[in-house]
Amino acid sequence: MKRRIQLLLWIALVSLLLTSTLFWLFESGSNEAVNNPFDVLWWWVVTSATVGYGDITPITWPGRLVAIFTIFTGFFIFANLIAIIAESIHAFVERKSLGTVQVEAKNHIVLCEYTAIADELIQSLSSSPEFADRAVVIISDLVTRNPYPQHYYVRGVPINPAALRQANIKDADYVFIFANFRFADPDVKTMHIASRVIDLCPDANVFVELVDPGNDLLKYMPKGVIPMDSKKLIESVLRDKRIDMNAFSQNGEGCDNAIG
Repeated sequence: MKRRIQLLLWIALVSLLLTSTLFWLFESGSNEAVNNPFDVLWWWVVTSATVGYGDITPITWPGRLVAIFTIFTGFFIFANLIAIIAESIHAFVERKSLGTVQVEAKNHIVLCEYTAIADELIQSLSSSPEFADRAVVIISDLVTRNPYPQHYYVRGVPINPAALRQANIKDADYVFIFANFRFADPDVKTMHIASRVIDLCPDANVFVELVDPGNDLLKYMPKGVIPMDSKKLIESVLRDKRIDMNAFSQNGEGCDNAIG
């Protein structure tokens, strides 16, 4: 795309210098509308853009030939410029959908892994005043496109520091890490991610979904990591069709009974 823009700029520059010079030579002195170089510049812009105001028109046949060349080159330049702008916008939207855009949000919520339980949490966010107005970032390689266009998406494994940085984890307030049952011991993976998150954002409130809430590894987790019982999470979804967001408090109170 950069080469295309450079080519268009060169074509525009050559057209401006060549056609303006020729138009001045052919029209000045005989055309009452052409009195100074600015008149020629104005004519070139209007003619290249194919606007055709008609305030300055060639009256000599060489001048008309120059005008025809200017119209064709102008049409080529502006048509390609519009195409480049459209492609750039489309590329940005695609990058956001594919999870390759750097997230700039602050005080946001980060969801590590996109699972059925994570989806229920997303659905429940609007019911909690603490979370309703916060930006949401989903980090996962379990899906290939952004499942929620209104939220941010980072395609990658949450344990990857690059993916966490792309999600701007250092400025996140809340991080929810969900169990990935593709692994033989999902709790080990979950707590490994939690340790990475704490390293990058020590002040975040980190919630971890555990298959075994009594896992011995929990005693090595930094203070502030809040375990969520997988079974209770699933029971909450099956019973209420949603996760009780009121159970998640900022200071971690009631975390032993995180699901209502």
